[in-house]
Amino acid sequence: MVTGVYTAPRRAATICTLALLFVAALAVGAGVGAVRYAPGAVLRAALHPFGTGGADQVLWMLRFPRVLIAALVGAALSLAGALLQGMLRNPLVDPYLTGASAGAACAVAVALVIGFALPALPLVAFVAAVATSALVAVLARTGSGISAERLILAGVSLSALFAGIVTLVLVMAPPSSSSLGILAWLGGSLAGRGWPELSWAALYALAGAVVALALAPALNALRLGDERARALGVNVDRTHWAIVGSAALLTAAAVSVSGMVGFVGLIVPHVARRMVGSDARWMLPACALAGAILVIAADALSRALLPPLELPLGVLLSLLGVPAFLYLAFHRRAA
Repeated sequence: MVTGVYTAPRRAATICTLALLFVAALAVGAGVGAVRYAPGAVLRAALHPFGTGGADQVLWMLRFPRVLIAALVGAALSLAGALLQGMLRNPLVDPYLTGASAGAACAVAVALVIGFALPALPLVAFVAAVATSALVAVLARTGSGISAERLILAGVSLSALFAGIVTLVLVMAPPSSSSLGILAWLGGSLAGRGWPELSWAALYALAGAVVALALAPALNALRLGDERARALGVNVDRTHWAIVGSAALLTAAAVSVSGMVGFVGLIVPHVARRMVGSDARWMLPACALAGAILVIAADALSRALLPPLELPLGVLLSLLGVPAFLYLAFHRRAA
């Protein structure tokens, strides 16, 4: 239920503020790199997509698709985390609980050793992530729908299995560029991603986001418990399957273009709930915007800290995410 603190005008103002911060993050993120561009130059380039200047070409060919992919990754993982936390009524649930990231990492590791071309890796990762999520959902199925306990056990078990296979591949594979590619995938990165990866990943992320937003009323009912949700007319079993399917699409789209990027789907829903409350109709858009801002900022920071080197995005988010999550967890307990 909505508390009296979170009024509709306050929530609307928060969403508008997040939207403005998102636009600002896009401008700042696009300007960070080996050559830095002021927000004004970024805006001029955005308004002239067919400009022939050096800045226009660099921004449109390299920077703009990268910051948009960062936004996609952050929004998708945050929405997936919010959906699963709401369905399982557990604030410690992460979108990677479905085993999507571990399955994608395993498939990419095997594909690199076999000799798959680099452009094929996002598709391999996406298919593996969706297949793993589907397998976890099937294993968690009971006569009355999806069991939360079985979903967690299946996801954790398969993730451990795939992590072991990735370690085995790294140990047994001869030293080569494939080993470096596997490590780069495990560390998470947006380097080398462009418009082709964005164009097809965005389709699946958009489909998952539309389903997620449509599920907001049912998600609010599930917060009261499955029995009360049924009493309110919600088809709980169908809603569970829709949530798992939407979360799988969102997570697979993100993982396929970024590799292993953790803590986003775990932390951002906590932050969004503090800003707009637990009503999913407001919390889900806040999640998407806050997650996009976080990953854009983290990607920009990964390029700015030690130029011309880039820190692994997943490692940087872990370093930032662990203290933030501990603060949120203990601050909430103290309150």
